[in-house]
Amino acid sequence: MPTSPSVVAQDQSSLYEDDLYAWANRQAELLRARKLDELDLDHIAEEIDDVGNEIYERLESALTILFMHMLKWDYQPERRSRSREATIREQRKRIATLMRKNPSLKARLAAAQQSGYDYGRDKASGETDIPVENFPDVSPYSWLDVTEREFRLDSSDK
Repeated sequence: MPTSPSVVAQDQSSLYEDDLYAWANRQAELLRARKLDELDLDHIAEEIDDVGNEIYERLESALTILFMHMLKWDYQPERRSRSREATIREQRKRIATLMRKNPSLKARLAAAQQSGYDYGRDKASGETDIPVENFPDVSPYSWLDVTEREFRLDSSDK
C-alpha cells in the first residue's frame, strides 16, 4: 500500500532534523530514481541556498585573511616574513580559484571585499596590538593590489 504524500513529507522532515547525512543520501537516491513526488523540496531548496552561501563565505574568508596579512605587511615592516608572503600567495590562489569556478561571485565581489577588509582590519589589530583606529576605515587596496601587488622580502617595493 503506497504511503500518502503527507506521511512521506513528515518522515522526510523528521529525518532531516534527526540525521542530515541520512536525509541527504535519501534525497540523492530519490533523485536518481526519479521519484520526484517523494522529495523533501523545501529542505532541498534550503540546502542549495546554504551551498551558495558557503561559497560566498569562503571568498569572504580568503579576503579577510589576505587583507589581514596585507595590513600586517604594511604596518609592521619589521615583522615581514616568508610565512606572510606564503599566506598572501595562498589566499590569492584561493580567491582566484573561487572566482574561476564561480564567475557569478563577481556580482558580489565589492561586498565581499568590504566585509573581508572590515574583518581583516579587526584581525590585524588583534594580532599586532596596533589599535584598529590606526588602520584606514575603508580599504586602501585596489583589486589590482589584492591580486597582483608584490609582497616579497627581496623586493625593493616594500
